Amino acid sequence: MSCLSAMGMDEAWVSEACGYLVPRAAGMFIWATTVAKFLKKNPKQRFDILKTREHERGADRFEELYSLYSTVIRTSFHDLEEEEIQAFASVIGATIFAKQPLDDTRLMRLPGVDTLKFIRDGLVSVIDSGPILRFHHRSFEDFLLSDSFRRYLLKLSDVQNRTFHECQLAVLCLNSMVSSELHFNICNLESSNIKNVDIPATVKSAISPLISYSSQFWADHLVQNQCEESLMNAVKFVMHKKLLFWIEAMSILGKAHEVSAILKKALEWPGLAVCLEYISSTTTLRLAG
Repeated sequence: MSCLSAMGMDEAWVSEACGYLVPRAAGMFIWATTVAKFLKKNPKQRFDILKTREHERGADRFEELYSLYSTVIRTSFHDLEEEEIQAFASVIGATIFAKQPLDDTRLMRLPGVDTLKFIRDGLVSVIDSGPILRFHHRSFEDFLLSDSFRRYLLKLSDVQNRTFHECQLAVLCLNSMVSSELHFNICNLESSNIKNVDIPATVKSAISPLISYSSQFWADHLVQNQCEESLMNAVKFVMHKKLLFWIEAMSILGKAHEVSAILKKALEWPGLAVCLEYISSTTTLRLAG
């Protein structure tokens, strides 16, 4: 682990650290790289934490790796306020259950999430740098969903509450579609003749990443939820007022062929029939009037 030598510590410390850490890596590259990044912030103090932390038994798999992940989270998030615990659970849960990786802009739209800095700082050893919050290795996500995580990090266990996160993601998608971000002629094209239009550049400038994600995956998240009034009202509005705008956005995104499948998926949600009945009755009354 030559990276230990680059931390500015004396040779005796480097030798001791290598003697302790190398056997525990057991050939797992992800364990070694995670340890190196974890130690970088404060090598001596964090190495002492690793040595004194009792290794937890009963992890689902990769026992030493799970123990390391537990140490990373305990060290970084041991003194969170209640609001920060909720924000952590919302962001990490959304990262796990979203259909595509979400950037900071989209994650900041989750209720109660005012900043991602403390999350990014605390998880720097297990996430990629850049605008998208992405775990280095699938094993970290496995750990977050494991019995070990719930057992040893109970106060953060709402990370595993899929029902809650699917609701959060459904609300996020529907709220963005209800908003003025989804509108007629979303790319402000001057005519229906788009032969000379640079579609990728136009989409990138006119359709936000959140609208793109919401347009593609709102039904996937919706069907995981009960028929709550807030969701019912949002679906009614989208079906009644924004349906054609959504289809246009999907067409511009090159996803028009998925519209039928998405609507079929949405029909699995019991509340959609109620929404369609409401829309049908109001339309009939308007025509009769």
